[in-house]
Amino acid sequence: MGSKFTKPLSAFATLTPVEQELVLKCWEAAKQSYSPYSKFPVGAAILAENEQGERKVFTGCNVENASYGGTICAERTAGVKAVSEGYRMFVTVAVVCAKIPGGPPCGFCRQFLCEFGGYRAEVLTVQNSGNDICRWTMDELLPDSFGPHSLQ
Repeated sequence: MGSKFTKPLSAFATLTPVEQELVLKCWEAAKQSYSPYSKFPVGAAILAENEQGERKVFTGCNVENASYGGTICAERTAGVKAVSEGYRMFVTVAVVCAKIPGGPPCGFCRQFLCEFGGYRAEVLTVQNSGNDICRWTMDELLPDSFGPHSLQ
């Protein structure tokens, strides 16, 4: 299954060890998904950094709600865990929809990731079961975004 995007795919073997770890962890996180309504389990893994420069990986899955509006995406689940532990700079994010891999984060997640990653954060979207990825920057996913810089 090829990518539906014009961006080239990167093979899993060409990723850095940290990127490979993130890809594998997002698959693991998807196994914890609570998605009885959409049937689309999603997992995310975020490499985040704190003010002291320490880095740590946080994972999350989508958690659906019967009201739909209360659904939390995998990226935001992982991100909230990171921020709540003082890791407020997102460096790299890996995300996968385990049922049908491919596709970047939704608009709400893009805005959330941009808040803590700015334009520097990279997003790796897993495109297939072979773990080929599409590599995005936040600037590509959310150009001319509204963020903390807009309020200064």
